[in-house]
Amino acid sequence: MRLITHNMLACNIKGVKSGFPLKIEAESVEVKEADFNPEFLKRMIPKLEWKAFIDAAVGLNVSGLPAEVTPEIMEDEEFLKKFHHALLELHVEEGALICPETGRRFPVSKGIPNMLLNEDEC
Repeated sequence: MRLITHNMLACNIKGVKSGFPLKIEAESVEVKEADFNPEFLKRMIPKLEWKAFIDAAVGLNVSGLPAEVTPEIMEDEEFLKKFHHALLELHVEEGALICPETGRRFPVSKGIPNMLLNEDEC
């Protein structure tokens, strides 16, 4: 699971009001090279919940990303490369996603998050 995917997931248990962002508990993280496309990255930034992305990246030991994105930094190739690495090249292979409200653990196995709810959670 890449951080681009993580940024779109939330806990949908019935009654949960603050199920985003899910906390990442990574047991195994792999780096898989991806093509660098600055234009794609620039288009993705406004679509991300930036604070959730930064918190997830820090949890995966990524540092050097700014707390907020300015138009000037979007033209900085060094920033775009760090952003690219965190967003697209880091893959959580094994671990769990944890609901911030309930503590419910959603397993990540072979890079795939299992967000299926139990019958009593629907």
